[in-house]
Amino acid sequence: MTMKTNSSGGVRIALFYGVYLLSMLIFGTNGLIVSHLSAPAGGIVLLRTLIGGAALSAVVVLRGGFDRASVRAEAVPLLLGGAALGCNWVALFEAYRLLNVSLATLIYYAGPMLVLLLSPVLFREKLGGRKIAALCIVAVGLVCISGSIASGAMSLAGLLVAVLSALFYAALIVFNKRIVRTGGLQTAAIELDVAFVVVLVYVLLTAGLPRPVRAELPYVALIGLVNTALAYLLYFTGLQRLPASSVALLSYADPVSALFFAALLLHESMTPLQLFGAVLILGGAILGELRRR
Repeated sequence: MTMKTNSSGGVRIALFYGVYLLSMLIFGTNGLIVSHLSAPAGGIVLLRTLIGGAALSAVVVLRGGFDRASVRAEAVPLLLGGAALGCNWVALFEAYRLLNVSLATLIYYAGPMLVLLLSPVLFREKLGGRKIAALCIVAVGLVCISGSIASGAMSLAGLLVAVLSALFYAALIVFNKRIVRTGGLQTAAIELDVAFVVVLVYVLLTAGLPRPVRAELPYVALIGLVNTALAYLLYFTGLQRLPASSVALLSYADPVSALFFAALLLHESMTPLQLFGAVLILGGAILGELRRR
């Protein structure tokens, strides 16, 4: 009986790893879809949160509605997680505008590193030498795949916004690790709805509401239904069940997959340094998840 129970638990954990990694791979295709859209970045984020949140909320209602007791008990981390998600996207796209994409990405992915380093304090997770070594390898790999970093005068505002995007990314992970009763589907629906409100305020104060082009509607539907609704359902389902240190390391499958998808489908060139960085990131993530016998 014990062996069967352990085997069943191992299969469930492996499933959650697979679910989380699949969400990272889907996120890696965001750049491919966005390349077919002409709306400003804020408008694209607004559309994806609107479509994704509405789709998942409709599914929740069709399945019997929200679990009010769980949602009420975890209302604070749900609301804070949704706000962090919306602010995360807003800050990241502002950083893209004020800095170059490479530097903004490099700073942005410091968020999961911060969570991993603080996991012993925040989540009472043991952080051994293997995890620290994996983190260092991933950090070096991220610098390699980020491409050329802009030299010369830096925008102080851009740097501050990029740091904010990393902090919001870290906050998103931390808040959602506090959610244990509300399932992945309901968590994703609520947080996307909250993120929509946050991004709507930002868009109204800046570029104004987007006007999708009819020819681009299939791509709008794709990024809303698949890359947001489905991807965040998988993301939150895995995030709630995996250790925070594992979530932080596995998050780096996102930039690596984006790099490879861009090379394969958009025919963007990959330098030997970027390939080396991708190998370091994947190797570091695997090292961090290896278990001693």
